[in-house]
Amino acid sequence: MKSELKVEPIKNGTVIDHITANKSLYVLNILNLPDDETTVTVAMNVQSEQMGHKDILKIENRELNKEELDKISLIAPLSSINIIRDYEIVKKDNVHFTNELKGILTCTNPKCITNTNEPITSIFHIVKTDPITLRCHYCERDLDAKDIDLQF
Repeated sequence: MKSELKVEPIKNGTVIDHITANKSLYVLNILNLPDDETTVTVAMNVQSEQMGHKDILKIENRELNKEELDKISLIAPLSSINIIRDYEIVKKDNVHFTNELKGILTCTNPKCITNTNEPITSIFHIVKTDPITLRCHYCERDLDAKDIDLQF
């Protein structure tokens, strides 16, 4: 007998699919979820023909903004985002890296100007995406996936 994963569809909200296996909790942290008002369904380490294993998040009554998508791209760069309205997918897109990430991460260099009392927003540029490497705009320190994960 073949078993199936059964998860109720959502009426309105966002489905994040193809999250790197076991990274969905990082994505929830980025989105400040769960909270008292939002229903979230989490499927972790689900078999996937494309990825081997993946995670899936269903977030009811919430559509993600660009800043949230930028953050998700750091943790789960292969994810796809589905916007659901009245049980129908109205928009489907993959997460995209932006060339510049502002105010999302902290530089790991304690001497970087962004870690002083100066009112300067951190800026990172994408050096490469696989594996992910970012470079601080100000001190040119590189951050790798481990550095990024520690911040979420």
